[in-house]
Amino acid sequence: MGELTRKSRERYNSCMIMPAFLYFLWSLAFPMGKQLVAYAPPIFLTGVRMILGAIFLLGFVAIFQRKSLHKISSKGWLALGIMGFFSIFLTNILEFWSLKELSSAKVCFLYSLSPFLTAILSYFHFKEKLTFRKWIGVGIGILAMVPALIKEGVILSISLPELSMFFAVFFAVYGWIVLRMLVKDNQISPAMANGVSMLLGGVLSLLVSFGVDSWNPTPVQPGVFGSFSITLVALTIISNVICYNLYGYLLKKYTATILSFFGLLSPIFASIHGYFLLGEPISPVILLSTAIVLIGLTLVYGEELRLGYIKKSSEKALGSNSPQKA
Repeated sequence: MGELTRKSRERYNSCMIMPAFLYFLWSLAFPMGKQLVAYAPPIFLTGVRMILGAIFLLGFVAIFQRKSLHKISSKGWLALGIMGFFSIFLTNILEFWSLKELSSAKVCFLYSLSPFLTAILSYFHFKEKLTFRKWIGVGIGILAMVPALIKEGVILSISLPELSMFFAVFFAVYGWIVLRMLVKDNQISPAMANGVSMLLGGVLSLLVSFGVDSWNPTPVQPGVFGSFSITLVALTIISNVICYNLYGYLLKKYTATILSFFGLLSPIFASIHGYFLLGEPISPVILLSTAIVLIGLTLVYGEELRLGYIKKSSEKALGSNSPQKA
């Protein structure tokens, strides 16, 4: 019996490693993104990254999910266009611009608040109940931002880059809502939906970049094209290819709720990555705020468990909860 218990414990511990490893990798996107905005402007960077990501994802669909390559309805194209504009074009431009001014750990922390905003938007789009306990959890999540927004003793001094990130998170969450409706109603695979929306958003970004960025011959800073290309390809492979597919694989074993809890480790991982890759100091305030967010998220998802939403989402995990963050 003792041996069985030990083996069960070892199996449980090994199962916990993969979700943590997923967000350990995914949090690399923030310091690497901060490094990239030192080489090129945000709009151009969004364009080339998303087009490259679309090539990877649509190539994956063409090889492994050929059944998804069917004719998309006009309603589907409208939804994909909305995703491309809001959750690809606007989200990533605002995020990259914020990364120029904020630490990678802080940007990652602000992204970790997305489940609370998702709960609010789901109330309007899917009629999911916001009970009293859920409202408390959402309120705690909002209060968790306070320590991170205190500057020199001034409470809630929100800078323009921080405000930009709030809008980036909002547009990203809105994209997840659209993705959920699109996949549910039109039977389009998440990889197909993400790939097409990345392509649309990437092309739009490049078109805007032609008008606002200095192309001489490209907006990339002189002398860093090699470093820019290597970092961009590495970021795309890690985020768009490895993490996206690993997330899909893990959704077969875990609910999206559990994976969201593991996502709260991202600001801690981003702090570690930022320290070693960029020399950014590890902020105890970000760690404190992350702990507070965990308390609020526990209440929110505890209520979703009681109301049965988690069971429903886990049954359709691959179809309704795939991430839009690339």
